[in-house]
Amino acid sequence: MGDVSPEAKVAAREGLPVVIQGGMGVAISDWHLARAVSTAGALGVVSGTALDQVLVRRLQDGDQGGHVRMAFDAFPVPELAERVWARFHIPGGKGERQPYATLPMQARENSRELEELCVLANFVEVWLARQGHDNPVGINYLEKIQIPHLPSIYGALLAGVEYILMGAGIPLKIPGAIDALARHEPATYPLAVTGAAPGDDTLVRFDPASIVGEARPPLHRPRFLAIVGSSTLALTLLRKANGRVDGFIIEGPTAGGHNAPPRGKLQLNDEGEPIYGERDRVDLAAFREFGVPFWLAGGYGSPEGLRAALAEGAAGVQVGTAFALCEDSGMRPDYRAALLAHVREAGTRVKTDPFASPTGFPFKVAQLPDTVSVDEVYAARPRICDLGYLREAYRADDGTVGYRCAAEPVSLYVAKGGDASDTVGRKCICNALMATAGFPQVRAGKHVEAGIVTSGDALTEVARFLQPGADGYGAADVVRALLGTPG
Repeated sequence: MGDVSPEAKVAAREGLPVVIQGGMGVAISDWHLARAVSTAGALGVVSGTALDQVLVRRLQDGDQGGHVRMAFDAFPVPELAERVWARFHIPGGKGERQPYATLPMQARENSRELEELCVLANFVEVWLARQGHDNPVGINYLEKIQIPHLPSIYGALLAGVEYILMGAGIPLKIPGAIDALARHEPATYPLAVTGAAPGDDTLVRFDPASIVGEARPPLHRPRFLAIVGSSTLALTLLRKANGRVDGFIIEGPTAGGHNAPPRGKLQLNDEGEPIYGERDRVDLAAFREFGVPFWLAGGYGSPEGLRAALAEGAAGVQVGTAFALCEDSGMRPDYRAALLAHVREAGTRVKTDPFASPTGFPFKVAQLPDTVSVDEVYAARPRICDLGYLREAYRADDGTVGYRCAAEPVSLYVAKGGDASDTVGRKCICNALMATAGFPQVRAGKHVEAGIVTSGDALTEVARFLQPGADGYGAADVVRALLGTPG
């Protein structure tokens, strides 16, 4: 890799990964992709988003290949796994026009059943990703999806996860929660509640004993990597987090998925995209002084990008788009094939949409036919919120915690105190991402949810991984190309 910085050499000696695979979407970075990446010598990372829904939909599809059954047999509380199997598994899979049974939406005081599902689903994903090799596996969470954090992390710990990555928020209380859960101790996490009054109880609570009882297998405390967009946020985490932050992944606005909004007043270009300026540039010199390793993400998914990152003192890079479009990813094959066809023709555009996500964060969307990136497809979908991972918690008039989503029916959102202007252009990211992973909900026996594909700006650059005449490429091809190892 040429002449690299002393920081990068130290990181290599400490056994840190040079290439981290991004934890993308809902089940795009599934166990199959993460296992392929880790087997190839990089850090495979599973997405921890909505894994409870992913698990029960896999079971309703019949558990093709029997992989979930194998993971269930390894779960340390067999009776819990058997209850879930008996309730959701459909031998041979449900009918094509039959809807998936859905779960109750996550709430601050969840039922025991939802907690169990979160623990089990995260265990399954990490356990499957770890099979067949001895290399580390990580899991990625979005801080803004706060309610399921604690049982989800505990399930990943039970499966032996070695890295926990988290972005899309300020995870000050995550390191302490990891520490407590790794000791099988009760943990809490603060839920952001709009309009909360002093003295309101907004904590989410979880006690591992409710899952494992007295059976407490020894657990390893994984490394925690915070995904940040500025040195200011990184310094805040180092100074104020309630536990150890082991490193940072620095994502610029060219990275896929949710982006941090530009600093200052929002300004849009002629295409309606946020304009990022000098204030949004990351101060890498500050990161080099923090004394913890960091990785660069967003436009670094090439051998040249990796060399540039190492020269800046980074331990390596995080790569998303190239892995999302490989044959090992969880993306629907028809979407993946369509995108690769467009990539060959340099005909697919990635738009940073400031309004698509109910969260209000800019969201990168590949403009692909038959997905909700198309205005006609978006307009034809009834406004339904029945998964609710991106809902906003708010203080109701009676002091309780309510939930609203800017992508739900406008009248409902307004009745809950929301501003109707905030609903314009909002898309149901939850249902769309489930569809992109191959789990589209069917409504009234006829309407099938369309997907949405998020990608980094470097989408067209994945053509470098396509061999002449090939229809696709594997995760190992990406790792070999980045690291310069022989095939």
